[in-house]
Amino acid sequence: MSEHSETSAEQARAGNELATRAVDLRYGDRVVIDGLDLVLPGSSVTAIVGPNACGKSTLLRGLTRLLRPSGGTVTLDGADIHRMSARALALRMGLLPQQPITPEAITVEALVRLGRYPHQRLLRPWSATDQAAVEDALRRTGTTELRDQQVDQLSGGQRQRAWIALALAQDTDLLLLDEPTTFLDLRHQLDVLDLVADLHEEAGRTVVMVLHDLGQAARYADHLVVLHEGRLAAAGPPAEVLEADLIRTVFGVDCLVLPDPETGTPLVVPRSRATRSAAARV
Repeated sequence: MSEHSETSAEQARAGNELATRAVDLRYGDRVVIDGLDLVLPGSSVTAIVGPNACGKSTLLRGLTRLLRPSGGTVTLDGADIHRMSARALALRMGLLPQQPITPEAITVEALVRLGRYPHQRLLRPWSATDQAAVEDALRRTGTTELRDQQVDQLSGGQRQRAWIALALAQDTDLLLLDEPTTFLDLRHQLDVLDLVADLHEEAGRTVVMVLHDLGQAARYADHLVVLHEGRLAAAGPPAEVLEADLIRTVFGVDCLVLPDPETGTPLVVPRSRATRSAAARV
């Protein structure tokens, strides 16, 4: 590869930076995200964490233009996403929502093929490139053998993997996943997170995902965003962000933060009930 090509590849991977400036997100009169300033670095895996109802999924909706801010701006590489065409944004950004609505009586392969819609043109036939993207998405998510089954007849975990395959088939450099491990047992949770890591390492994809498990977030993310009551509580590398005082403040949990024996990343260990009871009596 020439020096020019290497520089171009590095510049491409350095893109895909999402940012918010003074963003307010609300449902009716209820403010969920309040005046948020945030930068999500490109060519990184970012995990958004926080307690229930803190605004994680609402933030993801705002980042993907599913929810228009009542104030402030959301930008992708400096460009206001609300000034971009829907197709242009779909070619840059793929999304797996928290509870996607499955079209009636659709097979897994037909669902995954919908991910190629942004790449279609008038009078342009379905191509070998399109089919290759579908096959790769099915293979990566372990859904190849399910391709002819109807999505609404699958188990929750199988259905989740089918939707992840759709997002992968879209073949964007920026992928946003809202609780991608929902409905999955531990093995398949790790399979999905390993897949996310592979997509980042092999293709330089930028990934933003909402997670509940702090240990998994610390293990798989380069960058951590902690939300608390609609505001930014902390952001940065997991080793710098996950501290016992922060977790106590944000999650209301008394804990120890120890190095993960496998990875060295922060591992949150809640204190036992006996320890908490003894501390309360002091």
